[in-house]
Amino acid sequence: MRESDAFEPRMQVRELTDAGIVLCEVDGLLRVGPVDVTMFGMPRRNRRPPAVRLAPGQWLQWQINYRFGGGWSGTWTYRLETYNVAYGPASLDVFLSTPSHRVDERGFLR
Repeated sequence: MRESDAFEPRMQVRELTDAGIVLCEVDGLLRVGPVDVTMFGMPRRNRRPPAVRLAPGQWLQWQINYRFGGGWSGTWTYRLETYNVAYGPASLDVFLSTPSHRVDERGFLR
């Protein structure tokens, strides 16, 4: 959402590998590695949560936020990313239910 758009929510659908998520199938489970983080955003994340393993039919919601300095303008930009990952066949409304697993990496942004 952006103030210039009256905070209208926006959504983007991308291939997970393009979004910086590492996926690997092992022994019938999907291993979802931590989301790539930018080195320019705050807060710094020196410790990251472990990967999550999903069984078929399960889904994961992973949230992470950032704050960026505005350079010469002195303004701040804030970003919240939410990744919803389902493993196996899923209904169209799968992400409207409660996730099987949730990772919350939202930090205090001041």
